[in-house]
Order: sequence, then structure tokens, then C-alpha cells
Amino acid sequence: MSNFVDYVKIHCKSGHGGAGSAHLRREKYIPKGGPDGGDGGRGGHIIMKGNANEWTLLPLRYTRHVKAERGENGGKNQLTGAYGADVYIEVPIGTIAKNEEGEIIGEIMEDGQEIILMEGGMGGKGNEHFKSSTNQTPRFAQPGMEGQEGYVVFELKILADVGLVGFPNAGKSTLLSSVSAAKPKIANYAFTTLTPNLGIVDYRNYKSFVMADIPGIIEGAAEGKGLGHRFLRHIERNSILLFLIPADSEDHFQEFKILENELKEYNPELLDKDFIISVSKSDLLDEELKKEISAEFPENRKPLFFSGVTGEGLMELKDAIWKRLHG
Repeated sequence: MSNFVDYVKIHCKSGHGGAGSAHLRREKYIPKGGPDGGDGGRGGHIIMKGNANEWTLLPLRYTRHVKAERGENGGKNQLTGAYGADVYIEVPIGTIAKNEEGEIIGEIMEDGQEIILMEGGMGGKGNEHFKSSTNQTPRFAQPGMEGQEGYVVFELKILADVGLVGFPNAGKSTLLSSVSAAKPKIANYAFTTLTPNLGIVDYRNYKSFVMADIPGIIEGAAEGKGLGHRFLRHIERNSILLFLIPADSEDHFQEFKILENELKEYNPELLDKDFIISVSKSDLLDEELKKEISAEFPENRKPLFFSGVTGEGLMELKDAIWKRLHG
């Protein structure tokens, strides 16, 4: 089983509010003390909290139900009951919470950020609130309110500076392993990468940026084919998209256009991002072939050539990425 989980559905129930007290004041020298009941305490909230030390929803994988505590009932001497304890669900940065209808409740964008998913029920009012000129000693109080209940869907979208986009076996994992300490699985067959991998890329003068290896996209991914559709959402959070076209492709420019179209079909706004086109496995090419491939692309879409195996062109590629990120 993969240790990367990016989708979890949990049944949540916030706490029931405590009941108000109908207590009447009874003291030795005060025969008609009147109402003395306190309010009930609020039920516990269900709260989503960002945790920068988490990078997957795996800890929530087998959490089926989350329930917050009930608020305590009000007491005598107009004492308010204690609030029910809130329940915190810690999630990675980049997590979105949705209700059963698919509506977004909130999204976590920074460490420590808190979003209330379900509010605890309000505590009932004690009999002190119901005193009037015609009813000096009300013997009733308000019950607490029910907490909220329902399913919450958590979706994780990876936050990275650069997202790698390409068909299966385009060399994305090889590139990531060459420029970072990440160790993705690499093999000569399609869909080697089944889950996203993140790597920190060292740059000049001790600078760095984060690169994400997204599982390969196939034609028709936007309609749900292959593995690509599940992970297309991760591309939405990347600042720059790096398209990888393998040197041994039969039609380099057409392969780029297919990838570009899949992003457009999934979310047209993805094409508003900065992107860089590159040709991987360039150790298979001589200078003449590189010129022929480059000529396939329009002037404003010329590709960069690199090889994750030999290291050729990697520094130039990192320079281009850094310039786009900070230019």
C-alpha cells in the first residue's frame, strides 16, 4: 500500500450543547430567591488544522468517525456549564475540505491555520433568562442545541514550485532523482510513478525550490482515463509547469499539444500558469537532431534539452526555472 493518500472521507459530529439549568435559589434567609440556573456550555467544534510536518492524509485513512464532546449543563448560582472539548483534525498544507454536496468548506494554506468544519451546538439558556414581571420564578430552562453532523471530504493538492507534466515514462522520476535527494521508483515501463513525489532542488548560493513528480498523464485523462485524472488536481497548486517530452517521441510538438489539451479540458486556468517545455533523454540526440526537434516548436515555445542520466543541460534547466520563479 502506498504511503501517500490524498483523498479521505470522514463522518463528523460536533458536540451537543449542554442544557440550561432551571435551578431556584434556596438559602436559609431568602425564602423567595427566584431563578438561579446557569446556561449550558457550547458543544465541541470539529476543527481542521494545518500541520507543515504532514504531507499526506494517510494518518486519517482509517478514521471513520470523529465526534466532539457534549457541553455540560448549566449549574446553580448562574454558573455556565463547561464547553465541550473541540476536536482537531490535523492535515497537510494544501488540504481542501468539502461537504457531501461537493461545496468547499475551507482550505488550509499555512501551518497552524484553523478552520471550523462543524460548529458545536449552542448551550441552552438557564431559567434566569426567562424571568418576567408575570413569572418571577420560572421553573423551566432551554435545552441545548444539537451539534452539526455529516460527512466531510478531505482532498490534498500538493504545493510545489515546479510540477512535472508528461506522459508515462517521459523521464520525470529520473529528473527528480537527479536534481534532488528524492528516490522515486524508476523503471522502463508506463506508470512507474503511482503517487506524487516531492523533492527539494538545490540551486546556486544555497538556494532551493520544490519540484513535484506527478504521475503520468495519458490522452483522455481529463475524462477519467488512466491514473492522470486523479492527480491532475495536484498540478493546480504548482507555480510553474515543466513539460517533459522524451527524445524518442515520434512527434515532439504533437505530444506537447496533447498534454496541453488535457490540462485545458480539466481546468482552462492551468494554461495561465508559467510553463517551460523540455526534451528529456537528450543524451540520445546529436546536435543535428536537437535542431530538427527545436524547429518543430514555434519561436516562443522552444524547448530546453537535458539528460537526467548524464546531467547534460540540468544546470541550464534549473536556471530557467529559477528565473521564472523569481523573474
